Amino acid sequence: MATHRSAEKRDRQNKKRRARNAAVKSQTKTEIKKVLAAVESKDGESSERALKAAVRVIKKAASKGVYHKNNASRKVSRLTRKVAALKKA
Repeated sequence: MATHRSAEKRDRQNKKRRARNAAVKSQTKTEIKKVLAAVESKDGESSERALKAAVRVIKKAASKGVYHKNNASRKVSRLTRKVAALKKA
């Protein structure tokens, strides 16, 4: 347990950040699942809409430092490839 004032403040900040990061990660995972569900149902239009929303959320999470930029780019790339493959088929 923190005993110095600065350590107590740092503990409060870490708790806030952890809660915020968890919320952002949860939202990101939900958006990714929506894209995958649309691709699975072979619905091209809804998968593109879901992809657009997911990319926005993923990039925003990366800009806030929740995900590393390469991790975010990899997620976007994989989703985009799946949607593109659906359009070709």
